[in-house]
Amino acid sequence: MSQFRARPPAIPTTLLDDDVVRIIRWDFEPGADTGVHTHGLGYVVVPMTDCHFLIEEDGGSRTVDIARGAAYRREAGTTHNVVNRGSEFMSFVEIEYK
Repeated sequence: MSQFRARPPAIPTTLLDDDVVRIIRWDFEPGADTGVHTHGLGYVVVPMTDCHFLIEEDGGSRTVDIARGAAYRREAGTTHNVVNRGSEFMSFVEIEYK
């Protein structure tokens, strides 16, 4: 995965950060990405819109579609870049548990 960016950045907004959780809303215009990052904490993602992800990982890329309101979780240590591969605005809330 390249560290250089040719895409617009996704916009993170911290909603809550306390001793128990960190909650961040991520907003993506079409084609926007998070940039390559590694999660230091386990987390849950809840899409606020239908999401059409391109997930770029060291082993390659994959596409994932998740409906608004669905949820999934991942363990700490995940390294990836998340891209909005759709043609519409996309948003999700990420809840990291400390």
